[in-house]
Amino acid sequence: MDSTHITGVRTVSVPVDDQDDALRFYRRLGFAVLRDAPTPNGRWIELAPGRGNVILTLEPADPGVHRGPIGIRFTSADVDAAHAAMLAEGVDVDEILRWPGVPAMFAFRDPDGNAFSITGEDPATDPGADERIAS
Repeated sequence: MDSTHITGVRTVSVPVDDQDDALRFYRRLGFAVLRDAPTPNGRWIELAPGRGNVILTLEPADPGVHRGPIGIRFTSADVDAAHAAMLAEGVDVDEILRWPGVPAMFAFRDPDGNAFSITGEDPATDPGADERIAS
């Protein structure tokens, strides 16, 4: 196959026990509600942070779904301010990690135990950057 018919990632699903509680949590973090529609098993809820470069869906969790790190890293122009704001909201956050040559970052967890990270913006690797850092 020379080309792909896959053109991007539309949404990333986050398993939650209570969609109303999860919706309140993510709205407190500043996420905008893009869609909230009824489905046979709950609702289809789409949320987007800031510039809306990713869409999360809050889906009812299956009973055996493991909770923990799910590999989603959000970005922030000011990691220190984001960390302070989340602490003030009572969000379960870790300390900010700082390593030479790597944007500052920290982990946080939602009320369902899903773990995410917030990473400082990095113009060298943001989508559309002219130059990339070699891996």
